[in-house]
Amino acid sequence: MKEQQGIQILHEDNHLIAVYKPAGWLVQGDSTGDTPISEYVKQYIKIRYDKPGDVFLGTIHRIDRPVSGVVVFARTSKALSRMNTLFRERKVTKRYWAITNDRPNPFAGTLTHWIEKDETRNIAKASNRSGSKSKKAILDYHLNASIDQHHLIAVQPHTGRAHQIRVQLAKIGTPIRGDIKYGSTKINDDGRIHLHAYALSFEHPVKKQPVTITAPFPKDPVWSKFKEWQNDFLINTL
Repeated sequence: MKEQQGIQILHEDNHLIAVYKPAGWLVQGDSTGDTPISEYVKQYIKIRYDKPGDVFLGTIHRIDRPVSGVVVFARTSKALSRMNTLFRERKVTKRYWAITNDRPNPFAGTLTHWIEKDETRNIAKASNRSGSKSKKAILDYHLNASIDQHHLIAVQPHTGRAHQIRVQLAKIGTPIRGDIKYGSTKINDDGRIHLHAYALSFEHPVKKQPVTITAPFPKDPVWSKFKEWQNDFLINTL
């Protein structure tokens, strides 16, 4: 990982660029008017490669504003189209770390719920039954470690629903630390939650080689408790 133009670059080639998104940053612009990380990536490409005019950068996927971790952008329209297909066909493996203040019971399992998003309130609801507007959501989880009433959970979602990990973990009584929207009693001053998009694995859209991109833990006292577990442990866990 290297830091350039104020952003941390995790992977870069002629077709893709992956960066570390800190919690609190937007992936793309919204009604707040805050500068998203996509604009900083464009500036970096423009300066590094001395590109005139507008820089093409395709947004492939997003993670929630209070979540940290890996975000991949496309540098070409071909890569954007092919990566969109990989995500749509669920050929991208997504791995997350979550820290909770409640221990999951059982310690590991597969969660299946039906999620409905309330766009006006920007909140999702998980149900054990399907509804006319709900979408099926599936994830695997596994408790990896517990330290000082903090529990580190490895999560692998198999679907990409709105707020999926947040609402599904809350549904089983283990809301993510700092996520007061979904039941956490621990509030983080800067609004972040302890959910981290640790890794993405996929076949490169042009080179057709396997790619795994990982992001280190955020730098805060709670994440640092579990630093020794990071490395590539999650990749071999789920």
